[in-house]
Amino acid sequence: MDVIELLPRLHLLRFPVGQAYLWHDPDAGASTLIDAGPLGSGRPVADALTALDRSPSSVRRIVLTHFHEDHVGGAAEFAALSGAEVLAHRLDAPVIRGEIPGPPPVFEEWELPIHAEVAKLLPVGDPVHPVEVTEVSDGDVLDFGGGARVVHVPGHTDGSIALHLPAHGVLFTGDAVAVSPVTGSVILGVFNIDRSRAVASFGRLADLNAEVACFGHGDPVTAQASRVLRKSADAYGPPH
Repeated sequence: MDVIELLPRLHLLRFPVGQAYLWHDPDAGASTLIDAGPLGSGRPVADALTALDRSPSSVRRIVLTHFHEDHVGGAAEFAALSGAEVLAHRLDAPVIRGEIPGPPPVFEEWELPIHAEVAKLLPVGDPVHPVEVTEVSDGDVLDFGGGARVVHVPGHTDGSIALHLPAHGVLFTGDAVAVSPVTGSVILGVFNIDRSRAVASFGRLADLNAEVACFGHGDPVTAQASRVLRKSADAYGPPH
């Protein structure tokens, strides 16, 4: 796992598949983990905190942007190590708790070989490690980053969320938005359950005021993020 400083308060944690983010509020001496990486990531995340001179117990909450295993696989392990509360949207929470299976993506033809390659990189084992979840909804404001607003962005999953920190101009999109590994450009996230809803959600995120945009896959945009997102979202046209 690679640890990359994006801002003094913000670090990217990059796994073989996907990435998570650590946000730190120095005044409170508390951190927030946005997504938790795939299965087996709990201990590496704890070790990364130690290397940053923080205790795993300084992480008060883990906010999961959606239920896919590359984002939630490490949540149960890290929650056990840190005592952090786990939060997710009410529509994805039952999947994360292990109560129901998650609906599969509706693949575009060109996504199938990408998905096959991604699957090879994920850890072998049961992808479902249930964990207790506190449910959140659109418009909720969480107590970090000067007030982190939950933005419901369905389409990738029914309960996909983004987090917007207006006080810092930072946006965490989860997999609603991604970066193409081929072109390096910002694109609509892949492996969606409903493409038209995903396009509409992309447009909603592009309307937010953000200088920095952090994605579930691909390098963050660290300047003029709203402009970059709007240019890309407009290329998809209106939802259909």
